[in-house]
Amino acid sequence: MNSIEASHAPDASGATPKQLDHIPNLRLSDGNEIPFLGYGLGTANFKRGDKSKFNEDVVAATVTALKAGYTHLDGAEAYGNEKELGTAIQTSGIPRSTLFITTKTSCRQGETIQQAFDRSLSNLSLDYVDLYLIHSPFFGSPLSSPEALQSAWAEMEAIKDSGRAKSIGVSNFLPHHLESILSTAKHPPVINQVEYHPYLQHEDDFVDFHRRHNIALAAYAPLTPITKAPGGPVDQVYERLANKYGVGEGEVGLRWVLDQGIVALTTSKREERLKGWLSKLPKFKLTPREVKEISEAGKGRHYRGFWNNRFEEGERR
Repeated sequence: MNSIEASHAPDASGATPKQLDHIPNLRLSDGNEIPFLGYGLGTANFKRGDKSKFNEDVVAATVTALKAGYTHLDGAEAYGNEKELGTAIQTSGIPRSTLFITTKTSCRQGETIQQAFDRSLSNLSLDYVDLYLIHSPFFGSPLSSPEALQSAWAEMEAIKDSGRAKSIGVSNFLPHHLESILSTAKHPPVINQVEYHPYLQHEDDFVDFHRRHNIALAAYAPLTPITKAPGGPVDQVYERLANKYGVGEGEVGLRWVLDQGIVALTTSKREERLKGWLSKLPKFKLTPREVKEISEAGKGRHYRGFWNNRFEEGERR
């Protein structure tokens, strides 16, 4: 990144990324930077069944993403494919220093976060990760109390201090979970990765809460209105804007996320589609009015694709 671009790198305040000839980075509160568009190892790449069985298809799909130009790879121990991710990185021949690698821990009962982290690094065959996340502190998890969250976060801070995780954050945390951590944190979480799309914008203060505390947001499943919940109120808006800008509806859906200053995580096994996102997204921006129009249309439907067993039907937290 050159000095001119770096001086304009948006941060967690929600500023819209400056339009460039490529997708820029977002500056995290600890000074590190994360690419605004990431390739996710969950959903289509999630390993089901026997997770000990090595999956060459996941390696191939990830190498395709790397070769297409994706430098931000988002993994998790729970996806069961950290070894495949590590192999893909080695197979690609792309220098590790040019990549941004994320993984996550689920905080298993009776195990320290340090043990989980060591196992992840071993699976990935890496000396460090760029971002390490704790995820899913819902009822019944080892992180369901404020005291447990604070203790877990102290372990995360020790890992950051060791230098083996450049940045630390969370996933699927609600504001009250974050408040528990922030009350004792030496290194506040730099990012919260959540399901986020027009049909799940969470409660009204959700995004603003993160901006007030300088915590970036990353959106997984951002294309849910297209992939899982078609036929809803944003369809016509997406179609009209896609025609206006000469792009696909998927590009409009991703641009809606990016133009709110939120990192977008998506996946595909189709090289053409992956390359299309990288080439088309920098060529247009939605106006603030268009971003708001999609947001307002999305509020006309509620759809949660993940963790439905942890929330009441229709609950938007």
